[in-house]
Amino acid sequence: MIINQARDVLKIEAEGLLSLIERVDNRFEEMVELICNSKGRLVVSGIGKSGLVGQKIVATLNSTGTSALFLHPVEAMHGDLGVVGKNDIFLALSNSGETEELNILTPVIKQVGCKIISFTGNTSSSLAKLSDIVIDVGVEKEACPLGLAPTASTTAVLAMGDALAVVLINKKQFKSSDFKKIHPGGALGQRLFLNVSDIMMTGIELPAVFSGTKMNEVLKVMNEFELGVAIVVKNDSILSGIITDGDIRRIVYYKESIRDLMVEDIMTENPRTVTPETPVYDALYLMEKYEITVLPVTDPSGKVCGILHLHDILGKGAFKFNGAHG
Repeated sequence: MIINQARDVLKIEAEGLLSLIERVDNRFEEMVELICNSKGRLVVSGIGKSGLVGQKIVATLNSTGTSALFLHPVEAMHGDLGVVGKNDIFLALSNSGETEELNILTPVIKQVGCKIISFTGNTSSSLAKLSDIVIDVGVEKEACPLGLAPTASTTAVLAMGDALAVVLINKKQFKSSDFKKIHPGGALGQRLFLNVSDIMMTGIELPAVFSGTKMNEVLKVMNEFELGVAIVVKNDSILSGIITDGDIRRIVYYKESIRDLMVEDIMTENPRTVTPETPVYDALYLMEKYEITVLPVTDPSGKVCGILHLHDILGKGAFKFNGAHG
């Protein structure tokens, strides 16, 4: 009974989110362009549960390069309205679109000179009529059996806020190096301040094979290390190439067997590399730009010093400072 009820809640909320997909249209694009071209901030406002969701949206935007602040509708009408300038954009959150406090505030915001965007489940509401851009976040029903507590509706608003933040990340070309500047604390922030040498795998941790190795031996090494990659080296550990799970999948698609092939038949020559002195945020930028998860670490002569995996940056598994396991 309990398990079924929990599953029903998740199903209702998932269906609510899926219903939003087809409603993302040119209005969303107009909103993104408006925010990108603004010389001010995005001022987000809502009351009750919508207000709490609004605070989360603001936190996500600020951490990903879009200046935002949360404005409580009641506090705004008692002096906090002074933080809003004519270059700002006002984002109002209300499922019904008839939240009294918000609808009293919105015309005043309009008088300041701000453009108004609304996330609402009622596109015919008073709030919608006051808005320059209306984003439909309506859901068919709430997960609450009484239909009273905002559940699916607040999830929809939160998800649309995430969609906005992620699109703005791409639109503004916000990079991992930018993230590092505004995230000096926390586990990821700490990693981004390090150099590659501080977190790379070395020595017996490396899934290395020599040039001329047959693929059946390479597969054993890749299976043993479970990193989805093998580093191919020549004598004196000079980098020769790299083989990834993706390389193997592409070969298998065209060949019945790869076990009798040599590493040279499959490997990528001259793969992208970093040095031990490379800042981690630069390495992460390379991974993001070229959609790769592993980088060989080499010295100026091309000798392999280690390997850097995306998991070592993002923190999956043990985290190491200067080779010491935490």
